[in-house]
Amino acid sequence: MVDESKLLESSILIVDDNPINIVLLENLLERKGYENYTSTSDPRTVAPLQAAEKFDLILLDVRMPHMSGIEVLKVLREQDSSEFLPILVLTAQTDQQTRQQVLEAGATDFLTKPFEYWEVLLRIRNMLETRFYYKQQVERQDHLEAEVRRRTQAIRETQLDIVQRLARAGEFRDNETGAHVIRVSKVAQIIARGMGLDDAACDLIVYASPMHDVGKIAVPDSILMKSGPLDPEEWEVMKEHCSVGYEIMGDNPSEVVWAASQIALYHHERWDGNGYPEGLKGEDIPLFARITAVSDVFDALTSDRPYKKAWPIDKAIEYIRKESGTQFDPGVVGSFLSNISEIIAVGEEYPDC
Repeated sequence: MVDESKLLESSILIVDDNPINIVLLENLLERKGYENYTSTSDPRTVAPLQAAEKFDLILLDVRMPHMSGIEVLKVLREQDSSEFLPILVLTAQTDQQTRQQVLEAGATDFLTKPFEYWEVLLRIRNMLETRFYYKQQVERQDHLEAEVRRRTQAIRETQLDIVQRLARAGEFRDNETGAHVIRVSKVAQIIARGMGLDDAACDLIVYASPMHDVGKIAVPDSILMKSGPLDPEEWEVMKEHCSVGYEIMGDNPSEVVWAASQIALYHHERWDGNGYPEGLKGEDIPLFARITAVSDVFDALTSDRPYKKAWPIDKAIEYIRKESGTQFDPGVVGSFLSNISEIIAVGEEYPDC
C-alpha cells in the first residue's frame, strides 16, 4: 500500500483554456491535500513545462486554441516515449471518435464534463499510485544495474590486477628493461588512438599489452641475460616465449586476458610474413599485436639491454619508418609517426631506474 502522504506530494499539471475549470480543479486538489500543482491555459507551454518539471500527472482538456489536447498528447509522447506519464483527459466532448482519438494519442484515462468530484479524485489517486509504483520499479532497476556495473567492474579490476602482476613477474626476469612494459602500453594506447580506435579499445590495449613478453618467464637466464648475440639454438629457445606467453594466458573468456594472449603470441609476427611463431602476414596478424610490435621495438631500440646500448631516438624513428610495409603495418607506423612527440614524452615520463 502506498503511503498517502507520498501521493499528496506528487506534481500535477492542469491544462485548460477556461480559467473557471482551472480554479475548480485547483480547489479540488487543494481540499484533498495536494499542494504541488501547476496550471496553464496555453497548451503550447505543456511540453516545455513537462521537460523542465517532470510532472507525475497531467489533467488535460481537449478543445483549446493553438493546440488541441490530442496534439499535446502527440507532442508529449514524441518528447519522451519511454517515460510512463499518466494523463487524464477531461472534456465536454462525449462522442466516440474523440474518445478513441484521445486514447490512441496516448491518454491514460478519459472523463467527460461535467464530472463527479469524487470520481475525478479517485482517478487521480489511482493514476498517481500507478505512477508511484512505476518510479519505484525504475529506481529498483537502476539500483540493480548499478550493482551489476559495480560487480562487473570489481571482476574487471581483479582480472587487470592479475594481468599486471604477471607482467611484472616477466619484467623481474629481465630487470634491465625497467619501465619497459609501462612505456610499451602507453605508446600502444597513443598509436591505437591515432588510428581511430574507440576509448574501450584504447583502454584494452593499455591493460593487455604489458603481457607481451610474459613468456620470458620460461627463458633461461643464460639466454635472457646474454650480453652477446644468441646462437641458432638459443634463438629458437628465445622465440618460444611467444607460445609460452599464450599458454600462460590460457583459454580465458575475459576480454583483457584474451587480448593479452593474442599480443603475447603474435607481437613478433611481421607484416611481410617472415616473423614468428606462425609466419602470419599483413592483416592476418591481430591488430593489437601489430600495434604492440611497433611500440615494443621502438622502446627496445631506445633502451639499454644486456646485448646493446640504447639507440638515439632519431635513429630508432628512422628504423620504424624504414620497416613500414615489411616488418610493420604501414597504418600503425603512420599513427606512430603522427604522434611521435607524445610518444617521446612517454619515455621521458617513465625512464628506466
